Amino acid sequence: MSEIQFDADAEIEYDGDHVKHSVGGKGGHIFRRLFHISMALLPWIYYVHGEMIGELLSIQPVQFAAAVGITLLIFEMIRIRFGILIFGQREYEKNQISALAWGSLSISLTFVALHNWQGGDGVHEGWLVIPIVLCLTFGDPAMGEARRKGLDDRTVFAIGTIVCGLTWLGCGYFFGTPYWMAILMGPLTTAAEWPKLRWIDDNGTMVLIPLAVTILLAPFL
Repeated sequence: MSEIQFDADAEIEYDGDHVKHSVGGKGGHIFRRLFHISMALLPWIYYVHGEMIGELLSIQPVQFAAAVGITLLIFEMIRIRFGILIFGQREYEKNQISALAWGSLSISLTFVALHNWQGGDGVHEGWLVIPIVLCLTFGDPAMGEARRKGLDDRTVFAIGTIVCGLTWLGCGYFFGTPYWMAILMGPLTTAAEWPKLRWIDDNGTMVLIPLAVTILLAPFL
């Protein structure tokens, strides 16, 4: 068995234009963006239809969310094992966990980790989950397209902060999420997208880092 060499100090080259690296070229890139945005429907599926799905499968909605995450992980391991790339994926994802898998697994984990946190009377049960998920589905594509257009880092960060901050504010209005969290979570979620790590996609960090902070704050909310 060959030994995998990993240089933790090696500089990671980042190319903001993913079109030329995507399976399917521009069409694949557009498909990936649209699929990414469509994940905004996941909270609606979970909170509106979760009970019905759970009854059909004789499980709790949170168990369904966990089962989806486990199933995705199994399929992802099979995909990596055989070096399969699907339409819209990038070349480097052939041999590592893909951005889609990182995002999907992180969202599943968010549903599971926060399902017991209730916000009280008049507060939607997804008051903490929904803004985390929507920041990924809208914030990441906004920053990605800004980079692809050649905008400087400060402008990209500002765009991400505005999109994520407005997302938390909107969730405050519709779902009862504390408004002040927008001030913290807007820039935090944007900053969580910034590190370009070798094995962890920013789809994961944009969810997992805000999730960790939310779990720490939840007992005080």
